[in-house]
Amino acid sequence: MPSSVAYLPLMPTVPFESLPDLARVWVFASTRPLTGAEEKQLLDEVDGFLEDWRAHGEPLTSARNWREHRFLSIAVDQRDAHASGCSIDGLYRVLKAAEQRLSTRLLGGGTIHFRAPSGEIHSLSREEFADAAERGELTRDTGVFDLTVCSVGEWLSGFEKPAGRSWHAQLLPATNIA
Repeated sequence: MPSSVAYLPLMPTVPFESLPDLARVWVFASTRPLTGAEEKQLLDEVDGFLEDWRAHGEPLTSARNWREHRFLSIAVDQRDAHASGCSIDGLYRVLKAAEQRLSTRLLGGGTIHFRAPSGEIHSLSREEFADAAERGELTRDTGVFDLTVCSVGEWLSGFEKPAGRSWHAQLLPATNIA
């Protein structure tokens, strides 16, 4: 007997860098580096979600990137189908559940991530970042991670950049900006 349920093919994810520059991107950062097992768990959950990610029944062409044991970038090529409020809410539900299982925070803002001279990545609140900059511990050359990028093109050209060339410059003392 034929099934009355329509077959909806899974939309395979694509390599992140293959998406067009205008593809929409969301960047999430763990408040701490994840271990290998934690990374695998998170990425398996995200990949499972992306394989069947839809907006109004239309499959979304999507990709993800994982960097530095803490930065998750999700991108959608919106030329054929746009991620909608409900579909984006689904992604946030997956990440919220992962936060609880992994005892970290991926959602929400207010944390600035930067690269120390040692190469290690540190996270501070906006206030702590501004205070460290005031003390001269952070400068316009300090590498920061810009979680506000909105497109793959912006992500590729400036996800990590010097603080002086980012919105983070507003947190640097005026003498440090010039």
